[in-house]
Amino acid sequence: MKNTHNKNADLAENIWSTSWTYIRTVIDTAREPFLILDYNLRVIAANSCFFRIFEVSDKMTEGKLVYDLGNGQWNIPKLKHLLEEILPMNTFFKDFEVDHYFPKLGRRIMILNARKVFSTAESDSTTPLFPPLILLAMEDITDRRMVSEKLAEYAQKIEDQIGSRVQNLSARVDELAILHKIIAERDSLLESLRLEIKELKKKVPK
Repeated sequence: MKNTHNKNADLAENIWSTSWTYIRTVIDTAREPFLILDYNLRVIAANSCFFRIFEVSDKMTEGKLVYDLGNGQWNIPKLKHLLEEILPMNTFFKDFEVDHYFPKLGRRIMILNARKVFSTAESDSTTPLFPPLILLAMEDITDRRMVSEKLAEYAQKIEDQIGSRVQNLSARVDELAILHKIIAERDSLLESLRLEIKELKKKVPK
């Protein structure tokens, strides 16, 4: 019985070691910031992209509660809602947008994706082969969104300018129509006067 237990423990340890190596290889080669959390939401590891973008070190990151990272800059209500309410009811969430002001970086718009990673022994589905993990990926879309917002702002300005010019042109057309009517009425009056003068001349004795 003890040998069986030891074999299962060795198997679990080997699977965990292989899985951990694979997971670390994947996130280390990713171009997006990645965090690996345990189920208490403490950081087990982060990739170099996370360290670079958020200007932190592994000592400042690993072992800390995710909300305490960067002097609390990740203490974001929406992130709490995702990790504590959405994720426990699902195996993953994806494409959740967080628009947040970070003290060092300023305003950043991040797309968050998270997935629970766990495995159980085939003979006993309640026995985990390795500790459950949460992979949290972040995609920084700030520049893309700001360009989009700026384009929308320019489009609105152009639309407003065109609208204003159309209004001015419409008002000018109305003015010209009124002027044209006045000129037409004047010409009609002049023609009437010309005819009257002509008739009067006929009546004048020569």
